[in-house]
Amino acid sequence: MSGAPLHVLAGALRDRAGRVLLAERPAGKHLAGMWEFPGGKREPGEAPLAALARELDEELGIALVEAGPLIRVPWRYHERELLLDAWCVTQWRGEPRPLEGQGLQWCQPMQVDPATLAPADRAILQALRLPPHYLVTPADVSPSERAAWFGRIVCAIESGERLVQLRLPLWPREAVRELAAALLPAAHAHDAQLLLNADVDGALALGVGVHLTGAQLAALDARPLPLRQIVGASCHDAAQLAQALQLGVDFATLSPVAVTASHPDAAPLGWDAFQSLAEAAAMPVYALGGMSPAQWPRARAAGAQGVAGIRGFWSGL
Repeated sequence: MSGAPLHVLAGALRDRAGRVLLAERPAGKHLAGMWEFPGGKREPGEAPLAALARELDEELGIALVEAGPLIRVPWRYHERELLLDAWCVTQWRGEPRPLEGQGLQWCQPMQVDPATLAPADRAILQALRLPPHYLVTPADVSPSERAAWFGRIVCAIESGERLVQLRLPLWPREAVRELAAALLPAAHAHDAQLLLNADVDGALALGVGVHLTGAQLAALDARPLPLRQIVGASCHDAAQLAQALQLGVDFATLSPVAVTASHPDAAPLGWDAFQSLAEAAAMPVYALGGMSPAQWPRARAAGAQGVAGIRGFWSGL
């Protein structure tokens, strides 16, 4: 297909209760009956934010006051290539009304069934759900440290961390599953998500997420968990990101961005290469490798969902 992708703006309206507004695609349109974030096509010469404001006025009868970039999703529907440019809308004037006869519903992001959304909009939902930090347990934790690490993970969740991967290669697999089961009450109480490293069967049994290794990405030919259970993947290049997208992965880590103690011989990507890969990924991407929580603003400026890390993310917990 020749020519530039169709530039489509989408607004994720969030009310004071944290709910987002979804609109139902009307009968007779492509993907009729599925839900999406409201918006529409950018007109030639129109600034993106101006296009979003116009579309929200035409569709919902509201005046945009404040919005910030959320995620840009390159996508293809059959012969149509588009760029879905999503913004988080935090302030507007007026009450949203279905001016085009579309169904509307307010939902908490964690309660939305991704299967009900238009495929390209699922990345927007995940960008809303996912936090700026992704914590990974250190690989050298021994099984004898279970009690201490149970306490540290609970403390992290209670302190506001919402995404934790249990990567414990020195532990028997069943012991990791038992730790995850013990952590579930705290995770559920705080809307946090736990992921098991590489253990698809354990994730299915517990109803938690899984983080896929590069080897698993290469071997799988379908998404390993239902859409309601989160799937992450470790990626290092464009080919792995493309495979993750084909499998329907919800997010990826891309590494190493900087020199890291855990892989000192790996050549770092640097921020420019990271940004190029992340912007083409069509899913939320975390910067990994030499990261700390303090680097979140730099990562966000490069198009990252957030920063992921190991030792530097557990200090004080």
